[in-house]
Amino acid sequence: MSNFKFKEFTINQDRCAMKIGTDAVLLGAWTSIKHHPFSILDIGAGTGVLALMLAQRSAAEVIDALEIDDNAYEQCVDNFEHSVWADRLFCYHASLEEFVEEIDDQYDLIISNPPFYSEDFKTDNHQRDTARFQDAMPFNHLLASVAKLLSAAGVFSVIIPFQEEASFISLAATFQLFPNRLTRVQGNPDAEIKRSLISFTRTEVPIEKTNLIIETGRHQYTDAYVTLTKDFYLKM
Repeated sequence: MSNFKFKEFTINQDRCAMKIGTDAVLLGAWTSIKHHPFSILDIGAGTGVLALMLAQRSAAEVIDALEIDDNAYEQCVDNFEHSVWADRLFCYHASLEEFVEEIDDQYDLIISNPPFYSEDFKTDNHQRDTARFQDAMPFNHLLASVAKLLSAAGVFSVIIPFQEEASFISLAATFQLFPNRLTRVQGNPDAEIKRSLISFTRTEVPIEKTNLIIETGRHQYTDAYVTLTKDFYLKM
């Protein structure tokens, strides 16, 4: 599918290795904006879907995105320009390392749907591999960068495989980043927990833990999932 229509914006994705998936939509809808962020950064923007979702949901005046892949960067810029929030959205074409070195600003909300297939197999599609494999942006590099870029009262929001949850949280603590919300995601009631949605702050507080089941049967979505995503999906 070359484009994906949401209620308030359309994503063109023909030039992106990673197409719109449930992970991104979950993260964009789940991430808290209760602290009213003025500035937002999406690390590894791809199509720009997370930045666009947060533009729809928040009043943030600065919404920056970062994308290293040439084709994805061009597509992200294009998607931003064709949205009603174009004046608040900007995409940088750089690696995270370059960005951290050059940018002095800090962000009130940082969001990332990072590449996390750290398994040993790779495909013949280098662009897709870069988008999907953790060695393109290792977790320690991501967290070290977030620690530099996050404002004092800022929030960092991420989605990762459930099996990486404990190690990611313990790695984050070494950068003085502590979880305050955690939602574990199952495809259906009988499926294994597949993903962890986690938000971090610089302050250690009790963690608010929840579970989310996406569907009870094929296309039979749970009330919780519908409530979370109904502002975005056309058919919700």
